[in-house]
Amino acid sequence: MKLLYSNILPLSVGDEEETIIDAFNSQAEKADRIDIAVGYVSRAALDELNELIEKNGISEISLNIGMYYIEGMPEGSYHTALRLNQKWQESGKGEIRLIKTFKYHGKVYVFYKNGIPFSAIIGSANLGVLKLEANNRRQYELSAITDSEQEVLEIAEHVNKLKAANISANIKDIVDVPLIQETNTALSGIDLVTEVPTTNVEFYKRCASYASFLLPLKVPSYNERHMDDGKHYTKSNVNVCYAAPRSKRKSRDWYETQLTVAKEITHLEGYPKKNVPFYIVTDDGYWFKAHTTSDGNKQFSAVGDELIMGRWLKGRLAATGLVNPVNDTQTDIDRTGMITREMLKEYGCENLYLKKTGQTAMDEEGNPLDVWMLSFKPTDDTEEGDK
Repeated sequence: MKLLYSNILPLSVGDEEETIIDAFNSQAEKADRIDIAVGYVSRAALDELNELIEKNGISEISLNIGMYYIEGMPEGSYHTALRLNQKWQESGKGEIRLIKTFKYHGKVYVFYKNGIPFSAIIGSANLGVLKLEANNRRQYELSAITDSEQEVLEIAEHVNKLKAANISANIKDIVDVPLIQETNTALSGIDLVTEVPTTNVEFYKRCASYASFLLPLKVPSYNERHMDDGKHYTKSNVNVCYAAPRSKRKSRDWYETQLTVAKEITHLEGYPKKNVPFYIVTDDGYWFKAHTTSDGNKQFSAVGDELIMGRWLKGRLAATGLVNPVNDTQTDIDRTGMITREMLKEYGCENLYLKKTGQTAMDEEGNPLDVWMLSFKPTDDTEEGDK
């Protein structure tokens, strides 16, 4: 058994010492199968693991995650894990499982060749060791690697036991995983947007609804992303950023979004009047001024910055790992950054919910403006104040 280290100053590795990640990479190069059991993962580490598997031609992979079923799993890690699990299962490579029976805090990596385990790493390193980020860059880990046949077999047997049906299940088959909402940082530090305390958000959630509207999000399905059949899925509404650029030299910003509301909704009693500003408080704690504009009062947008609504809406989806922001929408030929119906379904919300709280707040000129709450919401969900 040989010790493996982190390389963090002032405790850097010596000439004869090896880092955990270097040992992992060297063993992966020799392996055709890897079995892993850890307590925690991260989005970046999951993607890095997938890249390492493809790079090294690994034909079998099993990842067992031990702490989230009981503690709750960050949305981003959950959706990334679901995506990779589907990819691995469809290709016949393997799966991702969640341990349900207890909180498993072990960190074990077993490497196989031709069906025989030949080495194992065990120690303090969760999967995040594969991809250092700001939150773990200064976190020192200590592990050990063994190629002792008896020790490796014992560790491999331990990991195999974790795959038993009475201990774990494939992540896609677990419907009650508690999810931890990720912070949408796309609005942090943006002019005209204020962050409000959770207590304020809860207050507005409890307010009775003086008027409320369910706003369906009009997006294409995955297979419709490239269609241009008159529906203009790629040129308007949530995905307006893929329309022709306003300038030949500059693509539209990925966060550019239009919320176009059907006249069947805008004509309902109580819907915000055209060009009359009001305040929005979002269900995740952001505050900004909004209004309704355009013919038929169909455009619902923030005042003063056309990217604010998109930063809120798309930023939420990006925080969960369902989509990645695109730097140049005109070069995104595959439409990887397009919001699709499948993304919204996986997020669990295909609608926005707009509720008039009955409260007012003064604007910068001392005028009282109505306060409305904007939320992501499933069709069958009910706000507390609506009951």
